[in-house]
Amino acid sequence: MRDEPLVLGIETSCDETGVGIVRGSTLLADAVASSVDEHARFGGVVPEVASRAHLEAMVPTIDRACRDAGVALSDIDAVAVTSGPGLAGALLVGTSAAKALSLGLGIPLYGVNHLAAHVAVDTLENGPLPEPCIALLVSGGHSSVLRVSDITGDIDPLGATLDDAAGEAFDKVARLLGLPFPGGPWIDRAAVDGDREAIDFPRGLSHARDLERHPYDVSFSGLKTAVARWVEARERAGEAVPVADVAASFQEAVVDVLVRKALAACSDTGIDMLVLGGGVAANSRLRAVAEARATAQGVRVRVPRPGLCTDNGAMVAALGSLMVARGRTPSSLAIATDTSQPVDQVSARE
Repeated sequence: MRDEPLVLGIETSCDETGVGIVRGSTLLADAVASSVDEHARFGGVVPEVASRAHLEAMVPTIDRACRDAGVALSDIDAVAVTSGPGLAGALLVGTSAAKALSLGLGIPLYGVNHLAAHVAVDTLENGPLPEPCIALLVSGGHSSVLRVSDITGDIDPLGATLDDAAGEAFDKVARLLGLPFPGGPWIDRAAVDGDREAIDFPRGLSHARDLERHPYDVSFSGLKTAVARWVEARERAGEAVPVADVAASFQEAVVDVLVRKALAACSDTGIDMLVLGGGVAANSRLRAVAEARATAQGVRVRVPRPGLCTDNGAMVAALGSLMVARGRTPSSLAIATDTSQPVDQVSARE
């Protein structure tokens, strides 16, 4: 194997079929086939629809990634794949494809954690990851504050969502406001024309009594309910719902809590590097507030471009490449998928 290994990564945890190819820490291809339009009419991801879409898209997406990278499959040195967490059927499609490539090409297989990969992708844009660092991971299914000492095997979960993740809350509030799925980008756009201080929505787990037990945990179910009640009250009164103001005020509440919790972790641990990851990290307000508050606190912020925040194969390839570079033991062809794989289980062995 060459000093700079060529690693192919496969991501199929939800509704995006992603195939990325990296050489060392250089991104060569990032091919994505999304089935989001097929789910939009249902207002959320339908697992069976996602699985069938992955089956149909897998081979064409691998072929496209190879063309974009200018390589043949025979050039690949290792294959990495998301083994969890995610949707059961969707994960099985990706791991089956990765196992076939590993066996057919005679190359090592690395089953990796989807959440850790969201952090690792930052290395493709911003260079080696400072370790330790604090990572704020926010996506459709997960909101986590992590201490990352070694992205390939030493991640300490400091805080997590106790109910709805940030991305899930965005989707549900968007539906209340009559905005399309997925809700995050639409609320971000609507909020541009709104007043962030128009409505004082609650900040969950932010009171002193909550911080004693949940210093870094987040909760958005109360916020989601507060938005629903506010909207319903306006509608019962026959008044128009100011969508932009609701979107901006809701978004501000989410962002305020996320940034506050992440920077508290930085302060309490003495770590001055914060990395943002996950689909919600593409949110313009989250990026702006995190940068401003972190700078005031003497904390540096790293965040990939929005296209690398959402689910993609590049992030899996990035983590796989780091696994290879650090001499991590490859996974067995017998590895199983794990729909609830914890973030501190960075790789799958059996």
